[in-house]
Amino acid sequence: MNRSTDTRRTKGSRVRGCGGATARQCGGAKVIGRVLPTGPAASSRRRFIGSLAACSGALLLGDVARAWQASPVTVTDLGGVWVFRGSAWNALALPGPEGALLIDGGDAANAEALLTSVRGATRTTRIHTLFNTHGHLDQVGANEAVGRAGGIIIAHEKTQQYLSNSVESVEFKGRRAPLPPAARPTKTVRGDGSMEFGGQQINYGWLPAAHTDGDLFLHMPQLNLLVAGGVMATDHWPLVDYRNGAWLGGRVRAVDRLAGLVRPDTRVIPARGRVMTGADVVRQRDIYTKLFETMIEYMNKGRGPEDAVELNPLKQYQGEFGDPSAFLYGAMRSMMIAYVPD
Repeated sequence: MNRSTDTRRTKGSRVRGCGGATARQCGGAKVIGRVLPTGPAASSRRRFIGSLAACSGALLLGDVARAWQASPVTVTDLGGVWVFRGSAWNALALPGPEGALLIDGGDAANAEALLTSVRGATRTTRIHTLFNTHGHLDQVGANEAVGRAGGIIIAHEKTQQYLSNSVESVEFKGRRAPLPPAARPTKTVRGDGSMEFGGQQINYGWLPAAHTDGDLFLHMPQLNLLVAGGVMATDHWPLVDYRNGAWLGGRVRAVDRLAGLVRPDTRVIPARGRVMTGADVVRQRDIYTKLFETMIEYMNKGRGPEDAVELNPLKQYQGEFGDPSAFLYGAMRSMMIAYVPD
């Protein structure tokens, strides 16, 4: 039998733009003297850089859309658990007496290939439980098939809301219709908790306002394994979904929490890309922390998203993670939503 508990924390006032996090969680850095550059030259430059950031985002989304075409699923055995990798997503599974536990479900185009691979690797006949680490389309593609087959779908309550309504997001243009009822989470969590599955202790937790407003991580201490979801990546800059409660301060807080859970040799599964180590998580925490401090300096000098793209404080990492323009633009937008009054 799988046992689950959920520890709820509701203490603290809510802060605008922080996805419901408390003032203490949001950090409370002070922003002063916001004076925006004016004049024809500044206006022209901002339009150009804004177009550049928009084009960068469109190119990234185009790459994701192409990756969603049916493609082979690769399988890696990590010793009793398996990582399944598509072109732009990762999933992880382990066997249990009543079926497999699957963490994230890839994109819809590859859902059947993923589920077939999971059943084969785990030697089970069904998916008993599916965790959604967040609600973006490259993570929930198998939801409908699992739900129709009677599987349990677990997600944060904000992810359930995201998947059950017509929404906007930085991951696509326009609005997305709700997922079919069978594809929506059947069980939700609000904070941290734990469960046992297949003889493994699995601790899960909420990362408020990090990549979306409903990000979860799953930690399996006996296996020295952490599933980090969309907060971490190895081959790109995960966008900050400021349309759904995320902001750069939430990303910093989330990565700092993950860094406190890992050892240097912990195996870390991001939502996309190669398997990472705990040392990689600590390094990315330092990168995001420094970026946050730099962005605060930009805001105090009256600079905005276009300026962040032009100044490019992440240029030294561009060869490793790609063009950061879309990420920087969204990160600064998220900070202005969090800190600047209407």
